[in-house]
Amino acid sequence: MLSLVLGIESSCDETAAAVIKDGKTVLSNMVASQIEIHKEFGGVVPELASRKHVETIIPVIEDALAKAKVELTAIEGIAVTNGPGLIGSLMVGISTAKAISYALGIPFIGVDHLEAHISAAHLEYEMTFPFIGLVVSGGHTSLYLVNGYTDFKLLGKTRDDAAGEAFDKAAKFLGLSYPGGVEIDRISKEGNSSAITFPRPFITSSSFDFSFSGIKTALVYYLKKNPNFNEENLKDICASYQEAIVETLVEKTVNAALSSGVKSVVIAGGVACNSRLRELGKKRFEEEGISLFIPSPKYCTDNAAMIGALGFFKLNEGAYSELSLNPYSTSRPKYIRGRGFITN
Repeated sequence: MLSLVLGIESSCDETAAAVIKDGKTVLSNMVASQIEIHKEFGGVVPELASRKHVETIIPVIEDALAKAKVELTAIEGIAVTNGPGLIGSLMVGISTAKAISYALGIPFIGVDHLEAHISAAHLEYEMTFPFIGLVVSGGHTSLYLVNGYTDFKLLGKTRDDAAGEAFDKAAKFLGLSYPGGVEIDRISKEGNSSAITFPRPFITSSSFDFSFSGIKTALVYYLKKNPNFNEENLKDICASYQEAIVETLVEKTVNAALSSGVKSVVIAGGVACNSRLRELGKKRFEEEGISLFIPSPKYCTDNAAMIGALGFFKLNEGAYSELSLNPYSTSRPKYIRGRGFITN
């Protein structure tokens, strides 16, 4: 059985590496952020992101090994994000994982970034299966029924904009700084969430899909009618807009949990850092007698510990990737399963 796994994450604008022991113990978790690089553009520039990954990925891996006090030759398997994400960024992480795998003669596995977000819960909690997993990030909003460490059934996803994207675009419309979701959360704390009514798409629908383009469009129309808002209005706009998104996320997840008959829920991904989502989620799930688990912020934002955790369980099931592994931006290909591992 493999024990020490090196996780590598480079799906967007964070270059990350982590050393994970036995799937649940984090020996190191290093992240190099690119926020300052992309701030002037108000969002991630793919070409700049991939170039920065090339510059930082080896130093980040070296830092992760040093922090864990582990030699590279002690690593028994490698897990790397192979999608979804920015193709150029993903290629940097995958190429590095392949090179280390080939040089050391150890297996590597490409893992799904969204499933890995849910797996972050195993780093801090003893989860009982099955449970519902909600992944909320800048590019994705998806609901899963999780039946095991590597058994994820997709129940629903966004049909257009993700929740995080809706936050970031709203911040641009409002003239707020990047990252926008963090700014809206901060400003909302002093606003009235009932001041403005924004739509809650699909909130009562039997479908577990999401849609946030309508909320964004409603904000655009509101701002056209009210172009001269002041600081006090801004607080109410942010609070009302945030409430619409958060309430939709929570109620859809409650419905999925009740429909599936599960007693626990994990909310993960960068938007899971949102203070109102955590507050309302705790209240609603307590009302329904459902346990809610949200990883610490350092495991909600993009990181390699979650990649290493999911990779550990996949590798120990005998799953591995071949050197021909390619990245993917949206839809995941099937994993290769076999009895043997890659060797030189």
